[in-house]
Amino acid sequence: MTMPEASIIVPAFNVAATLQATLASLQAQTHGDFEIIIVLDGPRDETPRLAYEAAASDPRIRVIAQENRGLAGARNTGIQAAKGAYIGFCDADDLWLPHKLSTHVDHLAANPNVGISYSASAFIDDSGSLTGLAMRPRLTEITAAHVFRRNPIGNGSAPVIRRAVFDAIAWRPDHEAERDWCFDETFRQSEDIECWLRIALTTDWAFEGVPEALTLYRVSAGALSADTTRQFAAWERMVTKLEPLAPGFFAAQTPAARAYQLRYLARRAVADRRRDDAWRLAVRSLRQSLTPLMDEPRKTMTTLAAALALRLAGPRLIDRAFALLSHSVRKA
Repeated sequence: MTMPEASIIVPAFNVAATLQATLASLQAQTHGDFEIIIVLDGPRDETPRLAYEAAASDPRIRVIAQENRGLAGARNTGIQAAKGAYIGFCDADDLWLPHKLSTHVDHLAANPNVGISYSASAFIDDSGSLTGLAMRPRLTEITAAHVFRRNPIGNGSAPVIRRAVFDAIAWRPDHEAERDWCFDETFRQSEDIECWLRIALTTDWAFEGVPEALTLYRVSAGALSADTTRQFAAWERMVTKLEPLAPGFFAAQTPAARAYQLRYLARRAVADRRRDDAWRLAVRSLRQSLTPLMDEPRKTMTTLAAALALRLAGPRLIDRAFALLSHSVRKA
């Protein structure tokens, strides 16, 4: 039996509402030589039934069930089972455009130094409709500093990665009898950036993006209520863990990277209308480093202005501004 050229890993935990749409987008890929691995990460809803029904009707789909290990653990299980030379991830509430896999496979095949190919991402809402917003990251000449400061990959459904990259960073913790880790399962947040930065610091594989927004990234209203304190603590633990790999790099880059992270969390707090958190995080970002202000003055000042408006005028003003922005984006 020939091995598939690519493996698409779908971590699945309580995603009955969106799993079928995600799988349909993957089954529609124009690149024909692939498998889909659904990793059931201890779900407690109808996700297993939907996954096994999909596998029964499509031989390209395999299902692996495990006790809940978190997103990192589900991805590790999928990597361990994957047969393809290229490995992509699609979270079970996101979507891929039909030509995403073919675009990344062609990109990697044409650029043997590139290990991580990623795309821009368009945002969709709970209903699957485009919001008009998108993540359009830096695409070329990516350094470890770029990965640390701005994480150009953006989200876990954006990259397709050579199997050789994971072979280069895999390790087996003492308590694991059979499974290697590529993502650190002790992280329930910041597991993506921890992995990408470890790749950038310890291997020669290049990161490079393709310009089209090939990933549709779902921004759920319920997901906005993130615990920014816990998120920031996970990010700081990531820095502490990786710092011994390159002390000079972290000494030089951490203040600016921390400022970017705080700015990102401030924007999340604005989106969730948490006025005190938004202002506190925005001010902390500026105090940590002025690099985001100098490099991206418009985005930084917009964040600060939104946090200040929320603090002084409350969420109603922000709601009106968001409505006007959304309307103008749709008309454009």
